[in-house]
Amino acid sequence: MPDDRGCLRLVLGVPLVILHLLAGYCCYGALTIRPAGPWDEGALMGIELACLLTVVLSAAALLITTASSVRRVMAPWWFVPPAVMTLVAVVRWVLLD
Repeated sequence: MPDDRGCLRLVLGVPLVILHLLAGYCCYGALTIRPAGPWDEGALMGIELACLLTVVLSAAALLITTASSVRRVMAPWWFVPPAVMTLVAVVRWVLLD
């Protein structure tokens, strides 16, 4: 019987890549939005929303990656992107002006 790991990596990797890209886009938005001042509630809310979406999307990617069937097929480096993006988003959220 041939090894199905290549196909399984593709099937599991595509949703993870999509989640990583969406979380990366939100994280990028959280880092690039600059409020005009402390009165700019719209920009501050946008940063908070981008940070929240980054954390939620990264958490979903981490949950998928921690599944035992995924860990058997995928490399451990798949944990790194969502962990880094979560850390960046949380730091941005905490240090929000």
